[in-house]
Amino acid sequence: MALKSARTLNFKVSLFFVTVSVGLVIVLTAITLLAFRQFSMNTATEHLRTAAEIVRVHLTESMINGTIDKRQTFLLRLAEVQNLKTARVIRSPIVNAQFCESHKGEYLPDALEKMVLHTGEPAFKVTDNNGEIIFRGTVPYTANLEGTPNCLQCHDAKPGDVLGAVTMTMSITTLHHKSIITVTSITGIVIVAVIVLFILLFYLLKPISNTASDIEYAVQGAINGNFRNEIKQQTNDEIGQIASDMNRLFKFLDDGLGKINSYISQLVDRQQSRHENQLLVTIDMVKNMTQISQYKNAIEEDDTKLDVYRRLIKTLNTKFFEGRGEFSVFEVSSDGNELQPVKLSEDMDVSCRWCQQKILSHPRRCRVFHTAHMINGLIQPDICYSFRQDSNVANLQDGSERDEDEGIPDCQQQLVRTQIQHRLHGSIQGRQFPTIIQNNGQMEGAQRRYRPLCFPILKSGVVGSIVQITVEETDREHIQAALPYIKVYMTDTAPVLEVRRLMETLRESSLRDPMTGLNNRRFLEEYIETLTASTRRKQTHIAILMLDLDHFKMINDTHGHDAGDSVLKALASIIKATVRASDIVIRYGGEEFMVVLQDTNSAYALSVAEKIRASVEAMRIPHGGIVLQKTISIGVADFPGDSHTFWQAAKFADVALYNAKETGRNRVVHFTRDMWKNSMQY
Repeated sequence: MALKSARTLNFKVSLFFVTVSVGLVIVLTAITLLAFRQFSMNTATEHLRTAAEIVRVHLTESMINGTIDKRQTFLLRLAEVQNLKTARVIRSPIVNAQFCESHKGEYLPDALEKMVLHTGEPAFKVTDNNGEIIFRGTVPYTANLEGTPNCLQCHDAKPGDVLGAVTMTMSITTLHHKSIITVTSITGIVIVAVIVLFILLFYLLKPISNTASDIEYAVQGAINGNFRNEIKQQTNDEIGQIASDMNRLFKFLDDGLGKINSYISQLVDRQQSRHENQLLVTIDMVKNMTQISQYKNAIEEDDTKLDVYRRLIKTLNTKFFEGRGEFSVFEVSSDGNELQPVKLSEDMDVSCRWCQQKILSHPRRCRVFHTAHMINGLIQPDICYSFRQDSNVANLQDGSERDEDEGIPDCQQQLVRTQIQHRLHGSIQGRQFPTIIQNNGQMEGAQRRYRPLCFPILKSGVVGSIVQITVEETDREHIQAALPYIKVYMTDTAPVLEVRRLMETLRESSLRDPMTGLNNRRFLEEYIETLTASTRRKQTHIAILMLDLDHFKMINDTHGHDAGDSVLKALASIIKATVRASDIVIRYGGEEFMVVLQDTNSAYALSVAEKIRASVEAMRIPHGGIVLQKTISIGVADFPGDSHTFWQAAKFADVALYNAKETGRNRVVHFTRDMWKNSMQY
């Protein structure tokens, strides 16, 4: 490319110089030819004028001396002068009128001579006579008073009258040849000078063209990311200074980009290949780091862990996986003995993901968990149990069961068996079963292999959660290039997640009673609007149970607060064991508890309350060598059956509770309207 550029530049300069030189030679030759022609014509004209004047003088003297009859002899002798061919005298009508007819040897005037006799102006003409160039001139004799004697002394004429004319011809062939030789010599000298100038110009322009070629080659290399091409300094003038400055510029850019690349590589753990465009790679790295910084600023403003997880997955899926990535998130339980799938969306089924149940139940079997390093299934396909190559659906066709270490999650195994039955025995009642993904990552019918990328997200130096990305093996090259940036996203997400965990832990502790582990009244205040809105939307009922231990203060006074705490803990355990997981148990204050039974009716609420009462009555609590036994009173109200506001219904349950206390304790009482006296206010 550089050589071609140099040739192009030299060709353009040479073509320009040659064109200008040829033009100058042509113009100079034309000017010289015109100049020599004009010079030749002027010279010949002056020669003829001189000869004509000589003839006039001779004729005047002949008339004075009376030898005018011998003028023809003179004219013939005059033609013997070098280059003169002929000479003749023409008389005007004025002379003919004065001296009668012409003398012997005189000629009648031709057309040109008649014109000269008429106008009194000389006339000249060039003709070619068989290769000989003849110059003809006709010069008039006009009467004047100059000289002694003068024309008017002999002729009856007025000043200015034409008395006659002399016509002479002369050969200018020799002069023409000399002119051509002179012009040719001048043209040759000019051409030689042009050649010398061309050689000198080429010598002067060669460093410029070479430097330009080197600059172009270096710039092309810089565009491709190579700033190490050096421009040779061929002169010490401005061109050499340009080459030196360009070398300094390229070195500065190379060093600068190298440092930027090195610094960013330390952040993203990415090493540039020698075949990569350094400039484009640096731009890409800076762009990605800018986007990572923007991402980090965004997640720092997210409220919850779930928001952070969702933003992480959305960002990675959009940026690196074109929306085709399969993401799973697993959080390590507080005791470190379980991996809990995170439900990232409402319609997401967290019970069946890519990871096996036995690994979720025993996190130590997960390589990412116990090494705190990512695993790359694109490089090591068999590194994960759930994606092992030796797992084959065909093994299930004969009814054989695989070892749990070799299979996929239980729910996927069931789908595999269903798919096999459908293939062997046809569709079941016309139902079409979707093609499922096997544990080795191969999609039946499409022959698509999937591989896991599992990233640990650290919490205080240990694995707090694991992000699993399931990708197609065909995307290997693209994903491998993106891995350094994905790691940075994970690393930057870790501290934000840890802060969110701490905040949620702190918030959880503020909503939970530390002694019994139950939710406290503040939790109810925050959650009740959501609960009541859901109840109205589903048009169901909520039963509210208010529970209070009978004579609880006696235990504290008699056996101490430790004994009272033991009783409260035991009571909390009984209540949680009696109600459903969807029900809410709250320590309302002191020895008073509240149970919110969702989607239930009064009959079921009374049965649950009675079951709790009986269990408490039968409860025996050993403490300090003694056995404690207590009873409990329970009030029940219904929302929205008893009241259209939750807190009014809770007040009614509290009224029923005190009615139970007043009517003998250790009993369950459902609220009725007659318990609410007109004097009582809510």
